[in-house]
Amino acid sequence: MIVFSAVSKSFADKPTAIVNLDLEINEGDLLIVTGPSGAGKTTLMKLLIKEYSPTKGEITFENTPLSQYKKSDIPNLRRKIGVVFQDYKLIEDMNVWENIALPLYISGKKDEEIESRVTDLLNLIGLADKASLFPRQLSGGEAQRVSIARALSTAPKVIFADEPTGNLDREATIKITKLLKKINELGTTLLFATHDPLVIDELHDEKIIHLEKQTPATEEKKDEEREKVKEKQEKLEKEINEKKEIKQSHKSNLPKLKLKINFKKDKDKKEESKHKEKHEST
Repeated sequence: MIVFSAVSKSFADKPTAIVNLDLEINEGDLLIVTGPSGAGKTTLMKLLIKEYSPTKGEITFENTPLSQYKKSDIPNLRRKIGVVFQDYKLIEDMNVWENIALPLYISGKKDEEIESRVTDLLNLIGLADKASLFPRQLSGGEAQRVSIARALSTAPKVIFADEPTGNLDREATIKITKLLKKINELGTTLLFATHDPLVIDELHDEKIIHLEKQTPATEEKKDEEREKVKEKQEKLEKEINEKKEIKQSHKSNLPKLKLKINFKKDKDKKEESKHKEKHEST
């Protein structure tokens, strides 16, 4: 259903987020994506909904490479992949009902279908009695349940829950985790990004991948290695230039050296000639 093939994502102003990731997710899977903050969990989500494009590699969704998606295809892709955010992202001046119904209105659904769908989702998340309340009137756990219902409103094939329990207490965390697991059991493929030990323990039987953080120290080490290579190259170039200068210096002194040798030869000949003449005269 979803395949990441040797996917990397890097940014100019910060360390590489994803490095050479190979991952296959089948329809109906529940996958836990773990790793410390900054390891690339949110980047993974943004790659999947095509907010980012890979620096290297390819992502395939339902047998179609995301690189082949046109800009006009992206809204349809995002209706198939719902996202649950850590900070809920509910619209403050809309009540619970309106927040859940909004994606359905945007996609052009009829009023009867919206009425039925929102009612079902409110019952699923257990907040039918709070449909007229606004986000500021909800607890953190309740707001996150509304966020989940909104993500489910367009009946997506995949839900990517990005640290959905990050702002919640223990009790609310367990409720949200169980709700998402129930949604998966009803047939929706679920990617659950978290570094919360409580969530990982609750879902310990599920598939799990761990993303490693590309630390600044790693990047600094690479910079140091590049600097060492640069220094070696500069040293080598300096040695080559010095040899060239010495060789050039020898070449420039060669005429003087020849003159000196020739002068010595002439002097020796003259001395030899004088000695010979003196010997003959005696």
